[in-house]
Amino acid sequence: MITERPWAAAIAERPWLAGGLISAATTVVILGLIVVTQPRGGEPAAGNPSLVVAASPAASAAVSAESTVAPTAKVTVTPKATVKPTPKATKAKPKQTKASRTTARGASGPGTGRIQFGKTYTGRATFYAATGAGNCSFEASGDLMIGAMNQRDYANSQACGAHLSVTGPKGTVTIKIVDRCPECPPGAIDLSRQAFAKIAPISAGRVPISWHLLSPSGLGPVSYRYKTGSSQYWCGIQVRNHRNPVRSLQVKTGNSWKSLERQDYNYFVSDGGSGCGGAIRVTDIYGNQITDTGIRISPDQTQRGTSQFPAR
Repeated sequence: MITERPWAAAIAERPWLAGGLISAATTVVILGLIVVTQPRGGEPAAGNPSLVVAASPAASAAVSAESTVAPTAKVTVTPKATVKPTPKATKAKPKQTKASRTTARGASGPGTGRIQFGKTYTGRATFYAATGAGNCSFEASGDLMIGAMNQRDYANSQACGAHLSVTGPKGTVTIKIVDRCPECPPGAIDLSRQAFAKIAPISAGRVPISWHLLSPSGLGPVSYRYKTGSSQYWCGIQVRNHRNPVRSLQVKTGNSWKSLERQDYNYFVSDGGSGCGGAIRVTDIYGNQITDTGIRISPDQTQRGTSQFPAR
């Protein structure tokens, strides 16, 4: 048996009710559409601030999922390899012998040095316990009429072996320069005690002086000395017993002459051995030259030459 639905009978008895039900259904559909078109998150609908639609749990989960930022993956950065620069090639220096270890303070070229013949220089004199040895590389001597030249006038050893006439308050003395006085001002000479006593009382300690170059006679020929450690690969040559100060020294290499560098310890050095044991040519401060052959590489032995510079 089919049970008659109460609302059907109601519609049959009241036809106007059907229209109202249709209107009600239409209203429900419209409300549904309004609900669907509301913004997410429960915000009021545009144009109807009083209407708030609560978001469903499912919708909230979806929003949460969208707004969650995935953690950034940890990225391991491999340090950039450090490339060490290749060391710049350094030109190998020749192995120094014991004899060549003294460092030169700069070579004196031709014409350098202010000391000249015919000029008088002034300064002051002091004294020290001299023996004859010193920066000029001479040996100790019994002749103590000697002195040490001030740094400026030493002229990188050009003053070594020079003969001077020195005058002080008490008198005059002839000396030979055998050493250097680095702390002495220009014009000053540090004399041996014995030489100082010739020009002033020892008690004075320091006195004013004047002095000039000498070109003594009766010296005989110049002589030469090869330095300790000299060989065909390296050598140092010293000139001794010269009447006038020596300006330069050259050695014969093939068909030409090579100038050797002067050291402040009073030797002329050939670093590579060029010309060692060959002919030697020496020039004084006035350009006079002496040439000698047959001077052997015989370290620490004094060998006589054949001539002497002319007197001034």
